Amino acid sequence: MTSIEFQKIALSIPSSPGIYKYYDDKKILLYVGKAKNIRKRVSSYFNKTFNNYKTHELVQRINHIEFTLVNSEQDAFLLENSLIKQFQPRYNINLKDDKTYPYMVIKKEPFPRVFLTRNIIHDGSEYLGPFTSVKKVRELLYFIRQNIPLRTCKLNLTEQNIARGKFKVCLEYHLGNCKGPCEAHQSSEDYEVGLSQVRNLLKGNLSPVIQHFKKEMKQHADGLEFEKAGIIKQKIDHLQRYKASSTVINPRWGDMDVCSISMDDDKGYVNFLMIRNGAVVDTRTVEVEKKLEETPEEMLAFSLAHFRDTFNSEASEVIAPFPLDFPADTVTITVPRAGDKKKLLELSEKNVNHFIEDRKRKKSLLLSDEDRDLSDVLLQLQSDLSLQDLPVHIECFDNSNFQGSYPVSAMVCFRDGRPSKKDYRHFNVKTVTGINDFATMKEVVSRRYKRLLAEQVSLPQLVIIDGGKGQLSAAMEAIESLGLVGRMTVVGLAKNEEEIFYTGDSESLKLPFQGTSLRLMRQIRDEVHRFGISFHRKKRAQGTFKNELENIHGIGDFTADTLLKTFRSVNNIATATEDELEKQIGKAKAKLVWNHFHNNTSSN
Repeated sequence: MTSIEFQKIALSIPSSPGIYKYYDDKKILLYVGKAKNIRKRVSSYFNKTFNNYKTHELVQRINHIEFTLVNSEQDAFLLENSLIKQFQPRYNINLKDDKTYPYMVIKKEPFPRVFLTRNIIHDGSEYLGPFTSVKKVRELLYFIRQNIPLRTCKLNLTEQNIARGKFKVCLEYHLGNCKGPCEAHQSSEDYEVGLSQVRNLLKGNLSPVIQHFKKEMKQHADGLEFEKAGIIKQKIDHLQRYKASSTVINPRWGDMDVCSISMDDDKGYVNFLMIRNGAVVDTRTVEVEKKLEETPEEMLAFSLAHFRDTFNSEASEVIAPFPLDFPADTVTITVPRAGDKKKLLELSEKNVNHFIEDRKRKKSLLLSDEDRDLSDVLLQLQSDLSLQDLPVHIECFDNSNFQGSYPVSAMVCFRDGRPSKKDYRHFNVKTVTGINDFATMKEVVSRRYKRLLAEQVSLPQLVIIDGGKGQLSAAMEAIESLGLVGRMTVVGLAKNEEEIFYTGDSESLKLPFQGTSLRLMRQIRDEVHRFGISFHRKKRAQGTFKNELENIHGIGDFTADTLLKTFRSVNNIATATEDELEKQIGKAKAKLVWNHFHNNTSSN
């Protein structure tokens, strides 16, 4: 759109607060902007010469302009932020923050459970968060379970079910981790007290929780229940230590947000600190890409609105390095010059600088964004599985057979989170006959690591056995015989429940189904399945598993596979009756198979 073309529509644009949208000739949204006076702001694009090439290119592409009127500058600011986030126009600020954050959910159910989730289900449950760190949320959940007795079972604890005596208390009750609502040992009112304490903890407000425990401790002491009072005293000490380690500078502060920005060419790096009751409860640093001629003030204001919306912040004060055009009547922007708030701003700037230095360090190592993501996944996997070393080398084993016939095994190798196909291996099982999945696993694991030891090459940090406790135990027998216990971690990954087993542990480990750690393990498990099955099919096609069935005219691979799965061996098929064959493959093909074996027999 040229200046002359714009003048034809200029008077039709209102002089009111609102947002404007630029579209190209293909009706693709190019840019969204806000303004106190839409006509004045839009006119500025066509009445001056821009030094910025991108801005000049934007103006050349504008074919159509739309606008939306709002009641105030604040509404325009919020609407602009929402539209940019929704449509991500090409010429708008690009805030690179596409992560899915974890929440703590208080489930809508009788005696609600409290657990970690990334998926919000609109079923009336209460979601607290989001949080930037899964590790921190897990620590917080562990901390809650240490101090507030809540149920972890999935029982349907309705009044009717409890009244009928359908449930019995479990070990958690006897350990003091649950008060036994399943047998009516705890009322819903008392349970709600615990939930209110959880809400306070998650909001960083520990004082009401500590006061509640002090009152409970005094009641036990007055009733001469000194052992129970001592247990409560330990919880109070635990909470006070946690509070002391979380408090920053001034515990009398209320809620506030802190933000800072550091510019590097066309990129900005923004840090956001959430202060609740004088403690830093969360922090996040992201990259913001400048597209036109946005100032650091505009980029920081845009990012601040994004963070406050994402983390549901209602803090009335924001600490910033410079004044911001942040039109929110309930929010005060503070630019500290000295004192404690200045120290908080410096803490935010310290986080930004660390983020930038970390980016530069990884860039110097030639790591791409995908590499950085994979590095984060491996760090998370190390944490979730409590591994001594970062699992940069992972191997996974799986057995493949026709229900006992023609067993083979496969092993895949992942290095730095990626498949290392040159290290994949196939195994033709040598010492096992018939159906014995455990012995097969023991054989191939033993052969693999006996060879690595002989070649004096590095061992993997993590070995995944596709299967449950039985396959894991068989693999560990091979590991023990080679003297490799402790030199690498071996786990079993069960197919049905996606459970992770360790040798000697009675309970399995269940990671979040959509968490990065379990997704990587499932990817590795699926890859070994694919590799093993393709090997099995290839060997059959090459004739390695050639059998009489494949020589029968009119009988294909699918029919042969069906017979082998059912009868387990060619000898069993040869001795089966025609009726038994017909039940599996139909009358016509059964007659072909039966005639083949019986004609051969009669001719001999």
